Amino acid sequence: MEWSIQDVARLAGTTSRTLRHYGELGLLTPSRVGGNGYRYFDQDCLVRLQRILLLRELGLGLPAIAEVINGGPQDTAAALHTHLALLERERERIGRQIESVKTTLRKTEEGEQLMAEEVFDGFDHTQYEQEVTERWGREAYQRADRWWRSLSEAEKAAFKQQQLDIARDFAQALLAGRPADSDEVQAITQRHFDWLSISPRPTRTHFVGLGEMYVADPRFTANYDRHGTGTAVLVRDAMKVYAERNLDD
Repeated sequence: MEWSIQDVARLAGTTSRTLRHYGELGLLTPSRVGGNGYRYFDQDCLVRLQRILLLRELGLGLPAIAEVINGGPQDTAAALHTHLALLERERERIGRQIESVKTTLRKTEEGEQLMAEEVFDGFDHTQYEQEVTERWGREAYQRADRWWRSLSEAEKAAFKQQQLDIARDFAQALLAGRPADSDEVQAITQRHFDWLSISPRPTRTHFVGLGEMYVADPRFTANYDRHGTGTAVLVRDAMKVYAERNLDD
């Protein structure tokens, strides 16, 4: 049995353009191309696409996925066992994040003291290695990674707590109806810029790009919007205003 590229795109929740792009990269070759140029995919193609989508969900970039799929185990069952193990690890990590957010919510509502270790349990900066490398280059990731690993546990906790405080202040400004270009919000944005400038100082393009990512990437959106829906949008807009006023490329 075969499925057209339109059917596969619809079933997988993606687009025909994306599937063609996967084909251009050698990730997903159609089982047959009709005389009219239409692409068709058989069962093996669907299993391969499932592997691609699973790895994308785990945060891998396309070059890394190509290495895994083209250089990893070719036996379908063995490959699926590998991906199942990865998904179970990811489920465990997400479970820790859920419990972390629940703890943060409970302690915030009850006025208890928050511990940074509880707030960030399940969050690991290394999970974004491929993404950071693709966006800003390998050197940028390695520089940030060396800096992070040089910190003591107390310094890491303080750094994370600082980000938590900044995010919470953005949410409070949003609740108070402060616009992105207000003095109050720009003062918080200055703290956010200083927090990011530890390794290394962002350029205008970098700073604006980070702000866009806070909204475009649901992982980052959730990190801000857990303090109040719409916080990530305010942070993005405030970062753009700050960059236009203060930064050069």
